[in-house]
Amino acid sequence: MRRKPSPFALVLLGLGTFLLVLAPMLAWYVEPRAAVNPVDIDTTAVYTGTGAYFDTAQIQTLFDKRITITQQVRGDVADSEHSGRAIWDVTTTVDTDKSLPAADPHDALEFFPNRWVTDRKTNQPVHCCQENPRFEGDAYLKFPFDVQKHAYRWWDNSLGAPITLAYRGTKKIQGYTGYRFTGTVPPTKIGTRLVPGSIVDQPGRPQVLAEEWYSNHGIELVVDQRTGRVLYAQVGPRRTLRAPGSTYDSTLLLDADKLAFTTATQKDQVKQAKKESGQLRLLGQTLPIGAGVLGFVLAAVGGVLLVRGRRDPGSPVNSPSPLTM
Repeated sequence: MRRKPSPFALVLLGLGTFLLVLAPMLAWYVEPRAAVNPVDIDTTAVYTGTGAYFDTAQIQTLFDKRITITQQVRGDVADSEHSGRAIWDVTTTVDTDKSLPAADPHDALEFFPNRWVTDRKTNQPVHCCQENPRFEGDAYLKFPFDVQKHAYRWWDNSLGAPITLAYRGTKKIQGYTGYRFTGTVPPTKIGTRLVPGSIVDQPGRPQVLAEEWYSNHGIELVVDQRTGRVLYAQVGPRRTLRAPGSTYDSTLLLDADKLAFTTATQKDQVKQAKKESGQLRLLGQTLPIGAGVLGFVLAAVGGVLLVRGRRDPGSPVNSPSPLTM
């Protein structure tokens, strides 16, 4: 006669099968849906360095002064959930020691309010929801998820256009390794500004529509490979004024060879990258591999027990009856 299947064997087989199905779902379905730009972001990055800036009170350029850039990013949760996009309000201020701490960002040397709208999965710009400016490129505040070892188009807000950043290997920031990208911006006319003629070497004219020029000595970004979070940023902005049609700079508005993330900002970015990258690794690798291995073992053990349980144990072989005497 055959035995009934062992409940324990059925449980092992069922659990193993479940884990084998769960493993690819975690890697191919759950993890990609977790890798999306957040809508509730609230973060601040601070750059500092030494450079020159034009003091409007003294009407002259001051050199060897500390310059601080503060970039605050806050997600508009309501509009993001309504549109299905990541909508971030970004405030960037450029300050000197005279304007810090500033009760009103409008008192800063420069002040830029922006509204960035991106596809939550691809990080590509989406032109809707009162975006400002209309930006293009592959990256701005962050890179796409799963950063690759190739060039990316990074939006330069001062230039008003994307620039190409080349991959330059890896670099450790606060002990954490990221992908390094670099690029420069040659002198480029970005607009005009009405100023007194004396500022652009034309003292005989009360006002001149001067040309505003921008360049960047060097941009360096170190990025977390899995999440695209910027771990370290360094820029070298230069802004000048020229007389109309001139080929040389008349007035230096802003110039710094190196403005970089403060140590506190680096540590915070690395901390967040470790957390976010660990969560994605857990969903995309650790849990799927663990579930697959455990599922295979449980299913195999359950299958073996099930087969053995169903096998006919056999009855004692009937021995010949003893001869009756």
